[in-house]
This record gives sequence, structure tokens and C-alpha cells, in this order.
Amino acid sequence: MIRRRHLLQATAGLLAAPAYVERVGAQTAFDWKQAKGSKIEVNMAKSPRADVLAAHQKEFEELTGITVGYEQIPEQQQRPKVAVEFVSGRPSFDVVNVALHVQKRLIERGKWMADLRPFIKDPATVSPDYDFADFGGPGVHAATAADGTLHNIPFNQDLFILFYNKQLFKEAGLSLPRTMDEMYEHAVKLTDKSKNQFGFVGRGLKNANVVLWSQLMLGYDQETISADGKTLLTDTPTAVQAGEYFAKLMRNCAPPGVVGFNWNECQTTFSQGRAAMWVDGIGFSAPLVDKTKSKVADVAGFAPVPRGPKSQNSCTFVDGIGVANGSRNKKAAWMYVQWATSKAMLKEMLRTGSGTPARGSVYQDTDIVKTSAFPPEWFDTTRECLRIARSGLPEIAAVTEFRDGIGVALTNIIGGADVATELKKATETFRPVLAKELA
Repeated sequence: MIRRRHLLQATAGLLAAPAYVERVGAQTAFDWKQAKGSKIEVNMAKSPRADVLAAHQKEFEELTGITVGYEQIPEQQQRPKVAVEFVSGRPSFDVVNVALHVQKRLIERGKWMADLRPFIKDPATVSPDYDFADFGGPGVHAATAADGTLHNIPFNQDLFILFYNKQLFKEAGLSLPRTMDEMYEHAVKLTDKSKNQFGFVGRGLKNANVVLWSQLMLGYDQETISADGKTLLTDTPTAVQAGEYFAKLMRNCAPPGVVGFNWNECQTTFSQGRAAMWVDGIGFSAPLVDKTKSKVADVAGFAPVPRGPKSQNSCTFVDGIGVANGSRNKKAAWMYVQWATSKAMLKEMLRTGSGTPARGSVYQDTDIVKTSAFPPEWFDTTRECLRIARSGLPEIAAVTEFRDGIGVALTNIIGGADVATELKKATETFRPVLAKELA
């Protein structure tokens, strides 16, 4: 399970991949054009990482002779669309991007995705420089079923960080907050509603808001479920404390209408200089330093989420990319997956600030730091958050239902409802769902 504390270690200490993916011998038989003339359909959740793949798609097509139909869909629509098509047995896509923290158990239960081990073990279908052992153990674990099936290649391991506006902090005479208490105090001081300026912005939309609350709860040294995966911890005194902190931050320091905000609304608010702080995934960084899109490109700051009363952690979520079991073009689809998760492409994602790849070697490339649009503190933040990363959601099949139920409670809490009452009601409603899954 990926719930254990310090899920990801510092990049220098990334765990080794399982023995079955060790480099095979001389791989001279490999040919990138072995599926030339094929056409594949790729389905990606909309993200900066998907943008990088789209920008380099022509390079893949020239390299392989494979034609690619490419689709990006916002995650709220992409996940149910993918599930419906998988259940139908005739998905329209050959390659698909999945959120393993949400869809892993569904993939395994439905046997939706192809086992990639045969491709990785065959010298004819894997490039000599692919080096699967370069992927960290936690990412490989997330992409591997209990029976050993490797149904995904770990694509990205998002990390929650603190984005902050250096100019607003300087004008207010404030330093970077060291604790969650200081973060709230700063947010209050930086809120000036007469100027349409707010101290904080964060996800308030039901379902999406759960990961912000769980990030805050990690500061109290608690996750959403027990280590054995059997007991919900979402209505404990600690959960209520985190809920009360979430409530005052969102009620007192966030913009009007924040109950409808997902990450994209938060990103826009912060990039336009209307919020001094934002806690969310580091993969959303790229537009913030783009002077054509952001008003804070020169003053955007990046730091680990401040320490809570008992702990300092970064919520982490692993995305994967794999081949649909229903694909009729599995070899061509694998070629795309292999290219998309190659060292070159994942280095490009890191260089552009589009994500935090699951390959250890990309963090050792000093040229990336020199050529990146991001300041050194962005890379320092990434390395530190990898060290203190911890799972932000329970690894269960019904994680969407979990997020929906708790998310409604959190939305009600922002609106003024009692924290303990809402969390207790949502937890009691979900307990039978978890019990049925565990039966």
C-alpha cells in the first residue's frame, strides 16, 4: 500500500524497481519504426504534462512512423469517460492517462489495462536506453497490481506545495510562514477585500477540496484511513481540527465563490495577483512564470507547505500512462508509452515545470536547473517535498465516492456548517461502502 509515511524518499535514495524490470542484455534488435503505418488514439487528462506531450507529438510521429490522434479532457470529465469506455469493452483509445490514486483499484478489478511486463522484458520492444530501473519503487508500486501485473508506467508524482506572492509579502513586511498557524495569520493580514486581494486561495469545489483538507490534516500527523486500510479517520478529533483550520482559512481569507473553485480557478486567481498564497500541486507551476499568462511571473515563490502542529508533509498523487487491454494496436501504443515516459520526455517535463517525474535520474541533471524558467527554489522545494511526501488519499476502489461525500461536507463547512457534525455524517455514510469493498 502507498499510505506509509514518507512515501517518496529524496531522489538520490529512490527505491529500486522490482527484479522483473532489471535491464536485459544487449538490446540491438530494437527498432522505433517496427509499428510504422499504425494509428493510435491517446486520451490524456488535461494538464501541463499533457501539453508537453502534445507539443512534441510530431517528433514521436517522425521517430516511429505512427500517426497519433490526441485528446485532452479536463479530469472531471476524463475519468468517468474512461471508466464508461472501459466497461463497454471497446474503448476509443489505445493509450490512456490515469490517476492511480483514484483509478488503480478499478483498473485492477476490471482488468482494463494491458500487462506491460512482456514489452519491457523483450529486447525487440524496449529501447536499450529506456532503463525501467530508473523509476522509483513507490511509483512502480502504485502502477503494479497485487498479482504483479504492471498495468501502467508511473508518469508523474504530484506534490503539494505552497505558492506565494513575494511582492505582496514584501509590501506587508512578512517572511515566509514556518508553521500552519503562521500561514493563517499571514493570510489574514494579506486579505484586503476592498482591493480584491486575498490572503489565500484553495480548492473549495466538492470532491476537489478533499485533497486540500487532507494536506492540512497531514500537518496533524494523520491520514484519511488507518494503515491497514480498514478504518476511516475522517471524523476523529484530529480530522475535526484540520476541518476547523480549513474552514477559517477559506471563510476568512479566500475570494467570494471559492466553494466553486477547482485548481484551475485557484491558478488563475493566484496568477493574476489576487491571492497571496495558494496550496496545490507543483505540476500547476508552469503558467505562473509565463509572462504572457501571469501577472506574478517575476514574484511567484515556491516553498514546502508549512509545518503543522505535529508534522510537515507534502500530499502526493501518482499518475500513470498505459495501454488499454481493448486496443488492437498494443505494440504501437506501447511505443507511445515508452516514448512518453522516456528520460528525454520526463526531463523536458521537469525542465518546463510541468510536473515531478517518477524517474530518479532526471533530478540529477544540472543542465535542467540552468535552462529552466524556474528559480532554484522551485527545484529545492521539489527535492524537499519528495523527501517528506505522504499519500493524500486512501487506496480504495471507491475513492471517487469517498471524495464526493467528504467533499460535500467540506463545501458545507465553508458555508458555515458545523465541522464535527458534517464530518461525522459524511464518514458514517461512507463506512458501509468501505465495509462492502473490504468484504
